[in-house]
Amino acid sequence: MDIDLQGKHALVCGSSQGIGRACALELAELGASVTLFSRNKDTLEKVLTELNTEHSQNHQILIADFSKPEQVQTVINEHMASHAPYEILINNTGGPAPGPANTADASAFIDAFNLHLVSNHHLVQALLNGMKEKQYGRIINVISTSVKQPLNGLGVSNTIRGAVASWAKTLANELGEFGITVNNVLPGATATARLDAIIAGKAKKQNISLEQATVNEKSIIPMRRLAKPEEFAAAAAFLASPAAGYITGINLPVDGGRTSCL
Repeated sequence: MDIDLQGKHALVCGSSQGIGRACALELAELGASVTLFSRNKDTLEKVLTELNTEHSQNHQILIADFSKPEQVQTVINEHMASHAPYEILINNTGGPAPGPANTADASAFIDAFNLHLVSNHHLVQALLNGMKEKQYGRIINVISTSVKQPLNGLGVSNTIRGAVASWAKTLANELGEFGITVNNVLPGATATARLDAIIAGKAKKQNISLEQATVNEKSIIPMRRLAKPEEFAAAAAFLASPAAGYITGINLPVDGGRTSCL
């Protein structure tokens, strides 16, 4: 099976921590040169040091605030003026604040739409010509299992993740003829800082200990444990590889079986 990414260039968003960092490390392990993209320069430089220590490819960082799509657009367009084409794009951004949909301010939906879909779209447009020239493109969106089954207490996130999923499916239909695949990978309960915050919120709301809230979270997962970011990254890296060249337009849950629908 061909999962070799040597000679490929990958842009990985939200790569300062958690799932994004794990994806960057996995793609580098398979041979890709990785550009880390996030808003926190200090944490990105730490990940860059990890990459440069363990892998000899040419890695670098880009800095932008994804809540400001025009900033993302400016940074990526300036970067692409002198950078070789990218074959791989991992769209990944921290999720909206938790809370029910019915009490959310309308501005929260607009902010989330900009943070996720609009910023994603700017990146795709900036990288698309290079992927077409290479006749090889892998656009992978990190979203949520909520596109299959809405999650309680994540009203804004459920809404916007669904929009990103539909956008991605549309792109898959449009770009397949150019050798470009577009897929969504759906993390379940993964041991990241965001999940820690969600579990802490549940503990407070239910007036239970953090330990009990964590046990409750694991109890609804058939595998009875949280995912490791590295397990998610392995799935994303496969979709980025030549071996996944005929897989496009799918939503792939990496959730230990938690999602109850097919």
